[in-house]
Amino acid sequence: MATETQTADAQGLADVTGVAGHDAGGAGLPQLDLTHFPNQIFWLLVTLVVIYLVLSRVALPRIGAVLAQRAGTISNDIAAAEDLKRKASEAEAAYEKALADARVEAGRIAAETRAEIQADLDAAIAKADAQIAAKTAESEASIAEIRAGAIANVRTVAKDTAAEIVAALGFTADKSAIDSAVDGRVKG
Repeated sequence: MATETQTADAQGLADVTGVAGHDAGGAGLPQLDLTHFPNQIFWLLVTLVVIYLVLSRVALPRIGAVLAQRAGTISNDIAAAEDLKRKASEAEAAYEKALADARVEAGRIAAETRAEIQADLDAAIAKADAQIAAKTAESEASIAEIRAGAIANVRTVAKDTAAEIVAALGFTADKSAIDSAVDGRVKG
């Protein structure tokens, strides 16, 4: 029964393909049949020429344009990057210069401030010295007055005491002698 099914299938296949009287396995691959080679070579050449024309006229110009555009974009980006790098270097140099100028200005302001403070301090010291000199002169004058008053009081007390001592000893002394004796001892 299996043999009958295979024969019926082979005959049905032969009817469908329109090949009558040929074995299904005897024909082989048509591409490898030498009688079909000139036709296949012709269509191969036609296909290659068409592919060449399509590639050379349509695809390759588009690819070339895309590559040229990319190259242009890359070169523009590199030029822009170089420009930005140059600007960054200039900005850094300007920043460093501004920083150096700011430091110099800060030093100048600090020196001016120190000079002003020193001038104010010198003026305050001079004023204080003047006040101290005035107070010292005033104090010296006051001390001189007190000393003069004290010396006058000491002379008066000494004269009175000497007169009392001479009187207590039972003598009488003349006032001018006591004054000259006390003046001689106080001077020194």
